[in-house]
Amino acid sequence: MELRQGKIRGTYVIDNISLPLQTEKRLEALGMTQGTPVEVLNRKSGGTMIVRVRGTRFALGKGITKNIEVTEGLQHE
Repeated sequence: MELRQGKIRGTYVIDNISLPLQTEKRLEALGMTQGTPVEVLNRKSGGTMIVRVRGTRFALGKGITKNIEVTEGLQHE
């Protein structure tokens, strides 16, 4: 599934990132790599998502989140 389809408070594991090389390298430098858990914290209007990766919060636009493939992980309560 795409990260943009993730539910708030859900945790997902990154399977694949299919973005332009420069953007992909930037996300890797920030710690967003294959196998990394990602927690969806919030959704904003326009498709922007607030996520937590390795303890750091990021805002990602829908142009990015639609190109990140994830599998469902543990759900927070």
